[in-house]
Amino acid sequence: MRQFPTNGIRVDLVQSLEIVEELQALIERTNQAIALIQKESTTAAINQQPANFSQLPDLRQTGSFSWNKRTLKLYDRSRNRAFVTDVYIPQASGAASQGELYLAPVIVISHGLGSDRNTFRYLAQQLASYGFAVAVPSHPNSNAEQLRSLLNGRASTVTPPSEFINRPLDVSYLLDVLAQLDRTDSSFALNLQQVGVVGHSFGGYTALALAGASLNFDQLQQDCKNPNNTFNLSLLLQCRTLELPRTQYNLQDKRIKAAIAINPITSSVFGQNGLSQIQIPVTIVSSSADKVAPTLPEQILPFTWITAKNKYFLLFGDGTHFSAADTSDPDTEPLPIPESVIGPEPSLARRYLKAWSVAFFETYVTDSQEYHPYLSADYAQVISQPPLTLSLVQSLLTNQLAQLVE
Repeated sequence: MRQFPTNGIRVDLVQSLEIVEELQALIERTNQAIALIQKESTTAAINQQPANFSQLPDLRQTGSFSWNKRTLKLYDRSRNRAFVTDVYIPQASGAASQGELYLAPVIVISHGLGSDRNTFRYLAQQLASYGFAVAVPSHPNSNAEQLRSLLNGRASTVTPPSEFINRPLDVSYLLDVLAQLDRTDSSFALNLQQVGVVGHSFGGYTALALAGASLNFDQLQQDCKNPNNTFNLSLLLQCRTLELPRTQYNLQDKRIKAAIAINPITSSVFGQNGLSQIQIPVTIVSSSADKVAPTLPEQILPFTWITAKNKYFLLFGDGTHFSAADTSDPDTEPLPIPESVIGPEPSLARRYLKAWSVAFFETYVTDSQEYHPYLSADYAQVISQPPLTLSLVQSLLTNQLAQLVE
């Protein structure tokens, strides 16, 4: 304060106290919601028919498929949009040895804002080792290169609002290209009737939009009247959507059979009306110490708005917005992320996500019901380890949370 370039500073103590009280109330409501989820998860684990997971494969470990990586340079002429995609293609040696043609189901992974296609490379490789073909696009204008350009003065914004439309369209265009390659290139043997999507943060938005969630301009108009007076940093990004032409955007891709959204931004850009449109199996992954997309407004409450029959909520206790993202690669992030921001033992979050993603997509994309026992609070409790614990619920009633948001 001594370095402030004026002779005096006026502090509005009334407003300052109101801000402190609001923050304390938000923290208390969030802690209560987290405690409720952890209690519900423990109760469900006790009441479920226990499975002997020691006799089942450990999905945290690498699968039996080897894989090759191909890098594709794509150009969507209709949008004048070029982007690069890594594709991890499993090698079906077992099926081939029996004379069978193996068609790999397809998973697309959408990275977060300011990130790139290496951030979830570990997850792509894990899924490929279980026989999935995994495509990981780099979304231009919202990737690491865009953030570098902003920091170097070559860009004026962290991302243009058009990215809310272009990101889901990137994935749909990518699936079109993969379908063409499947017809013309023998090294691609894909099953594009079995497709899943994973996304983190802005990629979580992308995954949910592809799953059927619709933009909610009415909710945005209501929530974005004064976005600077909020502790929800993600709202600043969501409010950029209001700069788009207000029309009916159809971003759903019906080839997507199941979706995983990790630390997604949802509350205003979709709202209750938008998220209620999702009818395919969906997993919301949340972190209790997420300061970028806070768990209560961005994941816990929005989870109750999803009406899909098969839905799951995974909570990383003491996890942060970056727990599941691999930021160790120097090419992944334009700036180093402090360990305090990443949170404790991110390797645990990645192991949880590897196991869950295999079980979830095997169950709902390939319809392999032998993986269904892993989608349980019982399994979450078995693999959960401190200091980053794992909880799972399949439902939360709105009235259970009503008192937390009054």
